[in-house]
Order: sequence, then structure tokens, then C-alpha cells
Amino acid sequence: MWQESKRRLFVTRPVDDKPDDDKSMKRVLGPVDLTMLGVGAIIGTGIFVLAGVAIRDYAGPAIILSFILTGIACAIVAMCYAELASMIPKAGSAYSYTYSTMGELVAWIIGWTLIMEYTFGAMAVSIGWSGYVTGLLESFGLNLPLAITACPFEGGVVNLPAMLIIALITAILVVGVKESARFNAIIVFVKIAVLLFFIVIGIFLIKMDNFDPFMPFGWAGVASGAGLVFFAYVGFDALSTVAEETKNPQRNMPIGIIASLLICTVLYIVVAIVLIGLVTYDQIDINEPLAAAFRARGMGWASAIIAVGALAGITSVLLVNMLAQPRVVFALARDGLLPKKFAEIHPKFKTPWVPTIFFGALVAVGAGFMPINKAAELTNIGTLFAFILVCFGVIILRSKAKDKPRSFKVPLSPVLPIIGAALCVFLIIFLPWTTKMIFIGWVGVGLIVYSFYGYKNSALANRFGIKGGKPPEEGQQ
Repeated sequence: MWQESKRRLFVTRPVDDKPDDDKSMKRVLGPVDLTMLGVGAIIGTGIFVLAGVAIRDYAGPAIILSFILTGIACAIVAMCYAELASMIPKAGSAYSYTYSTMGELVAWIIGWTLIMEYTFGAMAVSIGWSGYVTGLLESFGLNLPLAITACPFEGGVVNLPAMLIIALITAILVVGVKESARFNAIIVFVKIAVLLFFIVIGIFLIKMDNFDPFMPFGWAGVASGAGLVFFAYVGFDALSTVAEETKNPQRNMPIGIIASLLICTVLYIVVAIVLIGLVTYDQIDINEPLAAAFRARGMGWASAIIAVGALAGITSVLLVNMLAQPRVVFALARDGLLPKKFAEIHPKFKTPWVPTIFFGALVAVGAGFMPINKAAELTNIGTLFAFILVCFGVIILRSKAKDKPRSFKVPLSPVLPIIGAALCVFLIIFLPWTTKMIFIGWVGVGLIVYSFYGYKNSALANRFGIKGGKPPEEGQQ
């Protein structure tokens, strides 16, 4: 009995398994679209907001080392994503990769985790967007009442701007991924231009004395800072959720993932150097560090430009977050692990419109009535957990599907994937215990949902036989 249940829970999907044509989406994205989506997902709240917290309270000027440490971890993981995305060009990101490597139960857990990551991440980002819009309007003398700009826990009634931006982006995403990519590309251009503006103007105002002491909090501060600014890199994993909408994904997915991460890592390090050169680490404003740095130098006009760029940055992160989330749900539903209604493709727009609207409404309600700190708590740990499984997925498929062509291969495997997974475990260690306990609770709820629905309705298990379906033979992998 146990052996049969074990075979059932860890049934793996063949790497070459393809969805029916009527359950797949249009392939419209090229390498430039993917790179822009990646940059759009990565550059946002992390560099425009959290960098200030990490510098002032965690690492000081050594935040440069924190960015490098996190960048190395993410670079290794990005290569793992690139290899798997080129082999398994399906919607679902880490969920789809895990299904083909570790089996259905582990895939369900990671899919459930990704739902948490993208849902609460979108809530947090939209609340942050609302804060920036409110502040920008105040600078022009237009003060919105607290009742419609804050949740009940913060003295208001509802955060209306956060709900409105969610509604707008949901509508854009329903219309089509190509249209969404164009909208994102415009925003990405604006925020990169603003970051380059910050660098070019600020580099002439750097004071080298600000870098002494370089490590006021020691190596522990560098590690803690890395755990926090990891949020600044979260996003390139969202890129792999659109593999099924990518032209020639075997070639273009690796280009988009690696190029976007390299661009963002270089920008992060240079921006951090300029920021510390402008303001001593203990005087950095944690709410709007880049804009406040220019304001402290009496350059209000430059500060306003930075604020506009920050708003653009946060908008693009929100767009890609909400682009990725429905595609994970779509993949789960198509596999029978969630209700089939979530796997419907819009007849005209060829987008997963049901989960897009459903979770758009869910995120809007959460953003309207939840404080930002609660919404943001679980984003990092869910992402790190997914990264660990992706690293191990590369190692497993090198053995199970060693003859399958790969347009991109992680060098020095299995050494680099093991190092990538170890670095992610290291970063998890420095996250708060409350975050870890909430994450365990979320996984527990997911196991209950799987027990009562997914286990009975799994399309793959039913295809291979019974309620406790048998895995495919090795030759079918």
C-alpha cells in the first residue's frame, strides 16, 4: 500500500509532454521582450526603497558586498532556470520544472508556494505604489484624505489607489501578453533612464569619507543585508512563467533570464556606490533613499525626477508579478490540481483570463485592507524555496534526461547548482522566525487542499492508470 502511494505521490511528468493546442497560449515574445520583462520584474521596490533600510540598519557601505553576494546566488540560480526553461518551455515556472524532476507532491508544494509569493508580493508592491503616488500628489499641493489612502490598520478606511492600479493592470493583462510587454517596455525605459540620471549626476557629488567605516556591522551585517536586498532580485523567476508564450523558447528564455539579471546587478552595485557617496549610511532615508539623497544636497528638482522613476519602477514590478501569478495557477489547473475553470484560455486574447481576473480581484481586496508589512512578509522565503528546488532540478534532469538536447547548460554542474542551493539556504537562515513559521503554515494548508482535491483529480495520475496512477516508464522520461 505504501509503495503504491509513494509511486502515486511522486509520479513525474515526461519532459517532452506538451499541452493540447486549445490549452496553450500564443507565442509572441522575443528576446528583447523577455529581457525587458525581466528588468521590469527586478528593478523596483528593492532598489528604490529597501536598499535604504539595508544600508542604514544592516550593512552600511558594505551593502555593496551584500549586493554582490546576493547577485552571485541569483546568477547561479538564473543559469539553472535558463537550462530548465530551455528544456521545459511550459507555463508554471519552478512548478513545471519540479513536476518533471521530483514528482507531483513536491511540484504542488512549490506551485502553492509560488501562489503565495506572487499574491502577497503584488499586494505589497501595490501598497507601496499607492504611497509613492500619494506623496507625489502632495508635492503638487493635492492632499488625498487618509480615509481613501490607508487601510483600517493604519487609520484609514480603504487604500483606494492600490486597488485602482491593480484593476488597471488586470485589464491590461487580460487583453494580451504582447500588449502587456509593450506597456512594460515603456516603463522600463523610464526607470532605467532615471537610474542612469541618478548615477551620472550623483557620481560627481560623491564624498569618499562616507565609505569609512566600510563594515560598521561586520560580516553578520553583510549577510543580513544580503537577506534583505534579496527582494531586489526577486522577479527573474517570473520570466520563466511566460515560456509558453515565447517564440523559440529554447534560445530566447536563457537570453532573457541571464541578460536581465546581469543588467540589474550592475545597476544595483553602481547605484549603491553613488548613494553611499552622497549620504552617510546612518543618515539615509529608508522610505525614499535615492530621492532623499538629492534633496539632502539641495537638489529638489532632481529628487522629483527620481520619485517619478521610482513610481515607474514599482509599476513594472507590479505588472510582471501579476503577469506571472495567473500563469502558475493556469498550469496547476491544466494539470487537474486546481479547478479546470482556471485553465480556460480567452478565445480572442489567448490569455488565462479567469485566474487573471480572479486573483486580480483577490489582490485588490488585500491591497485595499492590508498593511504593507504583513503583505510583504512571505515573499522572500517562498522565492528562496523555489530557487533551491530549481537548482536540484538541474542535477536530477542531468541524470534522468541526459540525452535530451539543451540549448543552454549550467557550467560545472553539479557543483554550481549545489552552491546556488546552499547560498539560498544561507539566506533563509537570516530571515525572521515568524516568517518561517507562517510559511510552514501556508504549506500545511496547501497539503490539505491537495489531499481533498488535487490527489483525486490529477490529470497525469489518471492518464497513467488509476486514482493512484503509475509513473511513466523510464524510457518515456
